[in-house]
Amino acid sequence: MSLRARLTIIYTTVLGAVLVLFGLAVYGLISTVLVRQIDDSLQRAAGDFIFVARVDENGRFVFTQQVSLDSGVFVQVWDSENNLVAISQSTDPGSRLRQPLDADNLTSTDVVFANVEISGTQFRVLTVPLNTNEMPIGVLQAGTSLNIIGAVRTDLIQFLLVLSAVATVLAGLIGLAIARRALAPLGTVTETALQITRADDLSRRIPYSGSPDDEVGRLIIAFNDTLARLDKLFTTQRRFIADIGHELRTPLTVMRGNLDLMHRTDKKDPESIQSIEMEVDRLTRLVEDLLLLAQAEVGKLPLDRRQIELDTVLLEVFAQIRVLAGGRVDVKIGEIDQVLVCGDRDRLKQVALNLLANAVKYTPEGGAVRADLSKDGTWAVLSVQDNGPGIPEEDLPHIFERFYRGDKARHRGSDGTGFGLGLSIAYWIVRNHGGEITVDSKIGKGTTFHLRLPLADEDCPEQTKDLRLTAPPPERTS
Repeated sequence: MSLRARLTIIYTTVLGAVLVLFGLAVYGLISTVLVRQIDDSLQRAAGDFIFVARVDENGRFVFTQQVSLDSGVFVQVWDSENNLVAISQSTDPGSRLRQPLDADNLTSTDVVFANVEISGTQFRVLTVPLNTNEMPIGVLQAGTSLNIIGAVRTDLIQFLLVLSAVATVLAGLIGLAIARRALAPLGTVTETALQITRADDLSRRIPYSGSPDDEVGRLIIAFNDTLARLDKLFTTQRRFIADIGHELRTPLTVMRGNLDLMHRTDKKDPESIQSIEMEVDRLTRLVEDLLLLAQAEVGKLPLDRRQIELDTVLLEVFAQIRVLAGGRVDVKIGEIDQVLVCGDRDRLKQVALNLLANAVKYTPEGGAVRADLSKDGTWAVLSVQDNGPGIPEEDLPHIFERFYRGDKARHRGSDGTGFGLGLSIAYWIVRNHGGEITVDSKIGKGTTFHLRLPLADEDCPEQTKDLRLTAPPPERTS
């Protein structure tokens, strides 16, 4: 059974139950009001009779004047010996009503209302004891037929049944129309999902013109956001597979070429062996970087957080970079403060080494690379600046993505050692230290990376935390 049908049945059932309860309440209320009106008329008739009744010296009832009664009301007066001594003029003397209207309560000492059946007809009877000088002298009984109330009740039940049936049918039809209209977007969601499954096209989105704040609107917005994230994820995955295939193919081709050369010459060639060793080293670094990222993604990469002197780490990296530059690029340290941060010394050293190595690699011969370390409030700021060719503006939002290379920004260096993973690793290490890494660049003027880490305000607890890739690199618009 469809959701639309279930909702319609639920709406109709609830409305039917409400109508039944409402009908019972109306039926009970009207019945109570009608019975109360009859009781009032019987009390008025009894009061009028008692008002004109007198008792003579012989103990007999005497009525000083005639009493006008409501139509259909009958009154009887019985003496203490159960003899009928008076009867309303509207009563036929030869009718059945010359018998006690309520024989069971004829001797009652209390005022009693009772429903009595007389010859198949329901009567409402009021019994009033008559006393004088606190001595019982008789009983007055006033009664009227309940046929009118029965007819009213029957008509009322029929009316309520017909009204409830019509209202339930109308409610079911209206509920079905409303449910169809309200759930129509869900049908669109289903159809779009099936089309995406059949066509393998995650670029499709679900159109919706209703309010974005209702349940269906929020569902469609969430579904479209999920599609966008999946589309981006699969696009990144396809690019990753293509890039890793390219990165693996190049060293493998070089190694195979050198092996074929030695096989044809049937002798060891020192240059070929050295080339193979270099490519093996490249593949080893690639695999290590990929494993590091994979471990970080599942939260299995340990992060040993301790208080470290970031200025000392920078000096150690500076010494290594100067050797790497080999005089081709002028590497220098500008402003440097004593800075304490909480973090993993090896991982932060890896970040600084990566930033400086990239700056040296992409700076032309005779250029300059400068590193500065300062404090900005509660933050440590490491800046690495070069005067290389710069990064195009369209490449800036993507430079922290793995394997990404723009035309100038992420190309492999002349030594062929770049894989496009270093900045991705640096980004995730900094983010999991509670910091951030940004980049500013202008074509022809150079590039500056800014790394910000929170200062250590107290001794760091000696604990190890898993490093997890909790979010993709944020996109930049400048």
